[in-house]
Amino acid sequence: MALLDELKELHVDVEQALSSLGGNSPLYEKLIFKLSAMIRDYEVTDGFEDNDYQEIMEKAHALKGATGNLAVTPLYNGYSDIVRLLREERPKQAKEVIRTMLPVQEEIIRCIEKYR
Repeated sequence: MALLDELKELHVDVEQALSSLGGNSPLYEKLIFKLSAMIRDYEVTDGFEDNDYQEIMEKAHALKGATGNLAVTPLYNGYSDIVRLLREERPKQAKEVIRTMLPVQEEIIRCIEKYR
């Protein structure tokens, strides 16, 4: 099975992303590999120990944009919720979203990394 097929099974809207990229699947794959690295670099769980919610919100906002542009819908929805909850000053709820989203995120990253 190919990367894009596996991503579809993980509820990534590959067709939507390809449509926005003019059907350029090699470009999409290149960008999705970069997303995997970005997710690792922008680890959002780190700031909770320091109560640095501004840093978490900035990272989550960046990831929200990247996952939205690539139609990685499960992660986009999660990061959107995290940003909203932190803006509403509800860090405990944001942390719960992260906790439930991390297994999905790890599964998507494993899928991507398998094809790197």
